[in-house]
Amino acid sequence: MQIRKCMIALIIYSFFIHTCFVSGDPTEDFVIERLPGQPYFTFQQYAGYVYVDNAKTRALFFYFVEAETQPESRPLVLWLNGGPGCSAVGSGVFIEHGPFRPEGDILIKNEYSWNKVANVLYLDAPAGVGFSYSTNKSYYTLVNDHMTAQDSLEFLNGWFTIFNKYKEHDFYIGGVSYGGHFVTQLANLVVEKKPSYKLKGIALGSPLLDFNTDLNARDEFYWSHGLISDNVYHLRLTVCNSSQNFRESMITGNISNACNTTSILSLEQVGASTNLGDVTGDICLSSGTSQSQTDSSINPQKFGTYVDVCADETTTKYLNREDVKKALHAKLVGVNSWELCSGVLRYDYRDLETPMRGILSSLIESGHRVLVYSGDQDAVVPFLGTRTLLNEIAKELKLNVTTPYRTWFEGRQVAGWTQSYADGRLTFATIRGGDHQAPYNQPARSFTLFEAYLAGRPPPTQ
Repeated sequence: MQIRKCMIALIIYSFFIHTCFVSGDPTEDFVIERLPGQPYFTFQQYAGYVYVDNAKTRALFFYFVEAETQPESRPLVLWLNGGPGCSAVGSGVFIEHGPFRPEGDILIKNEYSWNKVANVLYLDAPAGVGFSYSTNKSYYTLVNDHMTAQDSLEFLNGWFTIFNKYKEHDFYIGGVSYGGHFVTQLANLVVEKKPSYKLKGIALGSPLLDFNTDLNARDEFYWSHGLISDNVYHLRLTVCNSSQNFRESMITGNISNACNTTSILSLEQVGASTNLGDVTGDICLSSGTSQSQTDSSINPQKFGTYVDVCADETTTKYLNREDVKKALHAKLVGVNSWELCSGVLRYDYRDLETPMRGILSSLIESGHRVLVYSGDQDAVVPFLGTRTLLNEIAKELKLNVTTPYRTWFEGRQVAGWTQSYADGRLTFATIRGGDHQAPYNQPARSFTLFEAYLAGRPPPTQ
């Protein structure tokens, strides 16, 4: 009798253990207990890998931060970076709008982190970017937009299997720079495949959308901001413009004498020490010490009172620390160090010439809300070309203007200029003083714009 009781107890215990195992929370393996040097926080962070092929040779790395308050009711935003080949985790999280930024050996709190109003998922794609990897090195030989979009979709399907509760949340995709390609093409795939999660809209920062329009806007921007002379501007207009110059030098590899001469004259006048991401900004002069570390008058708790022009180097140093990689559940595969922009990936630059106009128009027509913003000091993808392109799209789609071109505000100061169409289905905004990654040097203004977009409101009028 005693033996029978023991056997019954053992069976019950075994069943209990098995039940706990199979019903365990799959997100637990991805929990970040604490990042080295991190200040006090109340929200949850996750990081790790999702395989995107059946052979499990490609794994994409993500960092996911829940909203500071009410994560269960906040939207989910996937953030992609540009390059192509630059890290969303490195740049998006630790330089632009994540909850913390590196400051020496510690992290300081970002008072304008986008996780104040959203659950934000940062993805390093394609494999070969950041901590994402492929064990099949031949994959890196020629990656293109189609491959990146397919793998990003596979990542989302796998991620939503793990973080299942977020399937019901409003879902947005955002990105910066070449993210204009990544975001629009991934959004198009999501719409085509009709997965269980529902895409509400996309947000694009200083995006490359049309090769000729965007690159040729550089010439006018350089000239209007005094970076090149009237004579060189005339040469750009009549002999070899920026899109032709890039096409010959980077895509076909056969640069003409006319373009070569014009390019040399332009580069000499612009100067090697000019920050093209922010033509009014300084450049990083030190290879080992950030600007903020050398300024003893700065209180590291007072985030937003300065711009660390060496943020790229500070972030790179932080993410190469062994304790940081361990905390992030990250590893280096096939490379010796973490880099902000990939040194192993060979991307098909021919894809740069593929226009995103048609996909963007299709997304707008299908009811998705599109926000496009530009830092007005960005010479990499100047707002001049972006504004022109969006006006053309609005006319082609016969969208009515619901917010005429006007100023918008943050903290009672002009934060930029904006115009929206079709009750906010398409909104364009400049961020005054913003660079190529506007949340980096204009965090308050960028946050205000992002918050308004998620709430379905136009940018503030005062």
